[in-house]
Amino acid sequence: MTTEQMISSIGDPMVRELAMRGQTRAFPKNAIIINEGDRGDSLFVILAGKVKVYVSDDDGREMILDTYSAGDYVGEMSFDGRPRSASVMTLEPTTCAVLTRDELRAAIAQNPDVAMTLISTLIDRARIATDNVKNLALMDVYGRVARLLLSLAKEDGGKLVVPEKMTQQDIADRVGASRDMISRIFKDLTIGGYVTIENRQITINRKPPSRW
Repeated sequence: MTTEQMISSIGDPMVRELAMRGQTRAFPKNAIIINEGDRGDSLFVILAGKVKVYVSDDDGREMILDTYSAGDYVGEMSFDGRPRSASVMTLEPTTCAVLTRDELRAAIAQNPDVAMTLISTLIDRARIATDNVKNLALMDVYGRVARLLLSLAKEDGGKLVVPEKMTQQDIADRVGASRDMISRIFKDLTIGGYVTIENRQITINRKPPSRW
């Protein structure tokens, strides 16, 4: 697929406009395109592929904040001039349109609706961050796992299937827990018939209980 085709396939016209202004760059799988703590002024509109946004500590432990794919963008938090608040890594070969701060300002000056799109995205992401903090503070690990699975699952042939193939470590990183704890939870959910796992594909056979 050409760059023009990738850009034209973006549904949101404001995001499409941003993509048209950027310089196209291709990244291999597992490339860190934004590093937490660095200073930068680039916005990355994803044209193809998938990335994860995560934070980490000095011991290398990670917590994934979210994942994004074609039609999404990352890096908007850098435009306040402060260091990057999270890292972004590609989960597969990824192509982005990269805009500088000046290019974004020019887009907003020409079309103020671009700013409204950015503001709307920031609000949505702030709400998600608030929910995540609340769940980390008030919900046990099992509750966070159940909530994650139900939020990711999509109906497929009358079944609820998590389209993203996730390892137990992936899930541990998403809910802020150890892999051993996730392994025990999934063992119980599997024995109870709540979930089936085949080739890392998770199928929810019936809604897990709110508490375990």
